[in-house]
Amino acid sequence: MSIRQTAMTTLAALCICTTSTAETVTLQNGNDTFFAGGQVSETIDARGDTFLAARSAQVRGATQGDLHVSGFDVSVSADATEDLYAIGANVVIRGAVAEDLSAAGFSVRTEQTSQTQGNARLMGNTVTIEGPVTGVLSVMGRDVILNAPIKGDARILAQTLSFGPGAVVSGTLTYSTQEKIAVPERVAPAERVVFEAIKDAQLWEAWEDMGKDMPAFPTFASLLFGFVISLLFFLVLGALMLGFMPKRLSKMRKSIAAAPGQTLLLGVIGLSVLFGMVPITALTIVGLPFAPIVVLAIVVAWTLGYALGAYSVAMRIWAGLGGAPEPSNVARLLIYAGAIIFIALLNFIPFVGWVANYTLVLLGIGAMTNALFQTLIGNPGVALDIDLKPIDD
Repeated sequence: MSIRQTAMTTLAALCICTTSTAETVTLQNGNDTFFAGGQVSETIDARGDTFLAARSAQVRGATQGDLHVSGFDVSVSADATEDLYAIGANVVIRGAVAEDLSAAGFSVRTEQTSQTQGNARLMGNTVTIEGPVTGVLSVMGRDVILNAPIKGDARILAQTLSFGPGAVVSGTLTYSTQEKIAVPERVAPAERVVFEAIKDAQLWEAWEDMGKDMPAFPTFASLLFGFVISLLFFLVLGALMLGFMPKRLSKMRKSIAAAPGQTLLLGVIGLSVLFGMVPITALTIVGLPFAPIVVLAIVVAWTLGYALGAYSVAMRIWAGLGGAPEPSNVARLLIYAGAIIFIALLNFIPFVGWVANYTLVLLGIGAMTNALFQTLIGNPGVALDIDLKPIDD
């Protein structure tokens, strides 16, 4: 499974899980078949690969290629001629897999009807293996129950490990638990059982070793350097806006000062539209590759809105304190820099800093939304109330 396929399937699942009433969308692209929706229950008969993403996903039938299923509740009764990939909160595998099986979730279960001819790789909080595996078995979970025949080797990492009456490992059984357990002879003889202990101290040492490779907590110098870089970024952004679009910037600033409440509401609408475009774009399946572009547009709009809001509020305060209504560009940049520094200091006050930053973003996006609406529908200006009367000849 390629990274692109994984990202597409996961993104579809995340977006679709938020829409419980959405209808099932089906798309055919060559030999690839896509299904998406809130609750999807499909009987498939596909020649190639099949992708299914939903909040509740149930799939039956068969596919001649790979089968990819993701969602919150995942039930796979379909047979896969090649590989099967499943991810969700609750994952149940009932179908046969001709090649490899990879599944992850909070609860993962393979039933007796699920026969994996290749390798099986399972990960979850609770993992129950009842379906036979011809290849090797790799399991990572908190509570693992093995109750199936495994023809190849089995490697299990778990906090608790138990064996059912149907558990048989023909290869080498390597298990890692906090304490050594008694593996029944019917599961695997002692000469084919390898125990690798996991202790809390070892886990702590591993955590510390991993921490050595991670960046340390930032020092005051690092924080100051990061703040200076951020300040320079916003100053350059402000200089570009003042240099290339002074009239449009002045118009948007004055619209915020003239109607701050209306601008704030327009900011909520504009930001809602941007965020709403993510699931709507993903639901079309065809638009999935464009979802990252929408996310990038949100980041750009958020940054520009923050800068515009900070600049507009700073200029309004400057005018209220008796400053020149139209100062020079250098003075504007200095006022803007002072606003950025003051807002950054507000972030050290819990809740207050977040509210201030978010309000500035909404004001800036509201001004940009207002400008966009005026560009699209035009501004008719002042309408004169004139009574038209017929002219007598």
